[in-house]
Amino acid sequence: MKIEALREPTVRGGRYTVTLDDGRRLRLEQATVGEFSLYPGREVTAEELDQIRAANQRASAKARAVRIISATNVSKKDLERRLVQKGETPELASEAVQWLTDLNLLDDLQTARQLAQSAARKGYGAARIRQILYQKGIDRQLWDEAMEELPEPDDAIDRFLRSRFKGEKPDERETKRAVDALLRRGHRWADIRSAMARYTDALNDIMEEF
Repeated sequence: MKIEALREPTVRGGRYTVTLDDGRRLRLEQATVGEFSLYPGREVTAEELDQIRAANQRASAKARAVRIISATNVSKKDLERRLVQKGETPELASEAVQWLTDLNLLDDLQTARQLAQSAARKGYGAARIRQILYQKGIDRQLWDEAMEELPEPDDAIDRFLRSRFKGEKPDERETKRAVDALLRRGHRWADIRSAMARYTDALNDIMEEF
């Protein structure tokens, strides 16, 4: 069989359309077109056509993996899971992850640090950050190292209480709601209690000035 036409993608990152002389059309990644040196008029055997399809499946999985890591921080396990969810076979997903790892484009420790720092900036405590790392498929052995450079939680809790109470003295119900919210954010009770004491002391100091 012969390639009758080869149409370039109309959008950046799109696929090439290869039309065979028997009317069949193939949607191929640019990498596949380059790997097999495809062009109009080129003869293609049935065996080679199978090779082209198999190679294109691998190229497609790799291209999808690149798009995912370009958009968000993912661990190796999370990326593999996402690829399978998108329709790639487990084998192709694993191959794509290994390919990116070999290119030093996937680093679980670096990803874990970025996730931990992002969560800390949102005011989350250690327990919630560990939950995020678990959900993202980060190995437990990396958790402590990823979190070792995070700031102490005192400032985050203090900011939360100031924003929540707005300089007023909370009643028992408001205090309980604030404590529950901080616990859900992953902060320790001991840290919350200390922050509540700091807030009360600061409020008393202000009242004494008047």
